[in-house]
Amino acid sequence: MGSSEEPRETRVRLPQLRLDELLEELQARLDAARGTRDRVHSLLEAVLSVGRELDLEQALRSIVEAAAVLVDAEYAALGVIGPDGKRLSDFLTVGVSDEQVVQIGNYPEGHGILGELIRHPERLRLTKLSEHPSSYGFPPHHPPMNTFLGVPIRVRDQVFGNLYLTEKRGGAQFDDDDESVLSTLAVAAGVAIDNARLYEESRLRERWLQASAEITHSLMSGSERGEVLALIAERAREITGAALAVVALPMPDTDSLTVELAIGQEAEAHRGLVLPMNSSLIGQAFSDATPVSSPDISQDERVSTNLRLFTGLGPAVAVPIGSGDGLRGVVLLVREAGRKVFADQETEPLQGFGAQAAVAMELAERRRDAEQIAMLEDRDRIARDLHDLAIQRLFATGMTLQSAGRFIEHAEASERVVRAVEDLDETIKIIRSTIFGLRTHDEAAGPGLRARAVRVVGETAPVMGFAPSLRMEGLLDTHVPKEIADHVVAVLSEALTNVARHARANRAEVALETDGREVRLEVSDDGVGIPAEGRRSGLSNMAERAQQLGGDLKWTSPATGGTVLCWRVPVTNR
Repeated sequence: MGSSEEPRETRVRLPQLRLDELLEELQARLDAARGTRDRVHSLLEAVLSVGRELDLEQALRSIVEAAAVLVDAEYAALGVIGPDGKRLSDFLTVGVSDEQVVQIGNYPEGHGILGELIRHPERLRLTKLSEHPSSYGFPPHHPPMNTFLGVPIRVRDQVFGNLYLTEKRGGAQFDDDDESVLSTLAVAAGVAIDNARLYEESRLRERWLQASAEITHSLMSGSERGEVLALIAERAREITGAALAVVALPMPDTDSLTVELAIGQEAEAHRGLVLPMNSSLIGQAFSDATPVSSPDISQDERVSTNLRLFTGLGPAVAVPIGSGDGLRGVVLLVREAGRKVFADQETEPLQGFGAQAAVAMELAERRRDAEQIAMLEDRDRIARDLHDLAIQRLFATGMTLQSAGRFIEHAEASERVVRAVEDLDETIKIIRSTIFGLRTHDEAAGPGLRARAVRVVGETAPVMGFAPSLRMEGLLDTHVPKEIADHVVAVLSEALTNVARHARANRAEVALETDGREVRLEVSDDGVGIPAEGRRSGLSNMAERAQQLGGDLKWTSPATGGTVLCWRVPVTNR
């Protein structure tokens, strides 16, 4: 009996064990299916979230955040490949705090493993980063990273950038599923980035069209050239996100350009600057009649003015105004340091804007020419009327009085008539002189003060070993009479010669300006200053010129070194 019961218990126990195993396996499969379902659901949510973003910057941020969540990575980054296809132009991170970013310093440019994915845009999974032959190491204060998963992002068959994931949570390794999920997200990211780019381009095109319509309306309403140029510069600065906009125009009778308009950071310091045509960023854009860009204008050797004016600024582009025979000037746009460089898709509408600026200047010149012609025609009409009507009537009146004088017997009355006739003759002479003045146009006045000042500065550059910077403001050719302009040129030449001979300077700056009441010339340098017992014959000559014209000369030696000379004289009531 006992032996018959034992097999029955065994038969009951064995099916029970097998059932437990089957239930555990089923539970594991259910958990795996649930996990797969949840992961697919998360992936779909991430794809939808990324696809909803139309702002490119926000779309990139959403992509890198979704990547970190999907593969459970502690750190994630998205590197955007620059125009040269060799370096990273932008780098977004998740998991690294702001304090760590500051301690680490500059973002990576694409060395080591990051560069490996740029050179070979294929999926890359590593158990330990440091063991890869391309490992470049980490800078100080960088958090430790071992496990790695990298996937390229393609936009229309072009590699846009790469997703970098490190340190899977829990000490685990990235697996095939992680790689598959991240690759799927990268495909969705490429579509989202393309959509965001197209949306950004359409919005940008819309803003350029609105600005063009505004400028066209301003042109058709008869606005002055300066107002239209200011509107063009301001709209270009706003649309491109530039911190500074400068408009430079060629100076007559010289090989230089002058900054007529500046808007934004340090605008006052830029207005009136004179720039050489052959050795400056703006001059190159004008000479070549093509856009010229700079990744960092604060370090660009083609900047002929003081580089301190561009402190805190970075990417820049100089775009010619007009083209060919219609080239009128250059507009320079400068972004803050650290901002992205100007891309071709931004430069193209800027060239169209430059063409509009040329049209604005052309219309303004034609309008000014028409006003000049109307004024000259009006002068001729007045002169003709004075000659044909006023003089003839005065002459006839004088003849009548002379004839009537013979019949006047009273001596005093006769004398008065004679004086009246003489007054009429004098009046006729005055009118004739006025007519001559109305019909005389001084076409051979020679170069103005602006051109002469540029020439003096240019002539002293070889002696100094460097080109002094020159800034001019105000209506120098209009408000400063020729006799005073001659003194200004002489003083400027004397001052720069003294700097070249005695100052041992590395930098010199010239500022020439007038407000219609006085003309002011300031020459500064960073040299050794004026010795207390040194010769001062040059200073005496300049001071004497100022005194003759009712002005004065002052000079100071700043604590930072060098000399600042200020010569000023009135230009009114002369």
